[in-house]
Amino acid sequence: MGKPSAEFGVFGGSGFYSLLENCEEHKIETPYGDPTDPVTIGTISNRQVAFLARHGRNHSYPPHMINYRANLWAMKELGVTRIIGPCATGSLQMDVKRGDFVICDQFVDRTSGRTGTFYDGPVTTHIACAEPYCPQLRKIAVDAGKSLTLPIHDGGTVVVIEGPRFSTKSESKWFSAQGWEVINMTQYPEVVLARELEMCYLNISLITDYDAGVEGDPEIRAVTHEDVIKAFTENNDKLKNLILKIIENIPGQFECDCQSALDGARFG
Repeated sequence: MGKPSAEFGVFGGSGFYSLLENCEEHKIETPYGDPTDPVTIGTISNRQVAFLARHGRNHSYPPHMINYRANLWAMKELGVTRIIGPCATGSLQMDVKRGDFVICDQFVDRTSGRTGTFYDGPVTTHIACAEPYCPQLRKIAVDAGKSLTLPIHDGGTVVVIEGPRFSTKSESKWFSAQGWEVINMTQYPEVVLARELEMCYLNISLITDYDAGVEGDPEIRAVTHEDVIKAFTENNDKLKNLILKIIENIPGQFECDCQSALDGARFG
């Protein structure tokens, strides 16, 4: 049997295994320890796709304990060039509603203590991160969402909190006042590590709830884990259809700079 390989990578929950045909599971070793789960490789529209449960298949890794470096390195080892990172997110704005999809173009990091780079020296490496999400994949995702008549937002900022707790009302009001659209616990350092490995990265934020400080809806209340799981489950089929459509529409050629993110980034 030859070395396993894949063109695309998908991070997500265990419900996404059903996307793949002709599946094989592989344990990938990395210099950074074990990924959060074995990688399952299969086909979607005759294209090789590697799937990895971000939190483990039993959701046993909370956001601050995920081995992000091992997860991304495993994808790179398989030859993955494009990553799709769907995630459950809370809304920070009234016009971003439950069940909506936001294709983020920016993030704000509010985590603490996470290892956010592969490059600890001796060669100092500063990647540009002004545009962290792949513009080519973003356009494909927005067009795919529109073709499926999904409620989709073209662009948005995700503020990434440390977790595992949810925000206080004061924190949430602050984030909302900045004009940021969504809140999540896993986008950093996942997207940055993908960029350091020169892989394209696409975020798909599925809105599961309003965050604690959002005002204007009498039904808004403090978010619970049960709320998030319920809303994500209700919209899971829509998300899977969106991912299928995106993968079908990704061309072979690259029209972005993600594959050259390290050019000019190193000193020495």
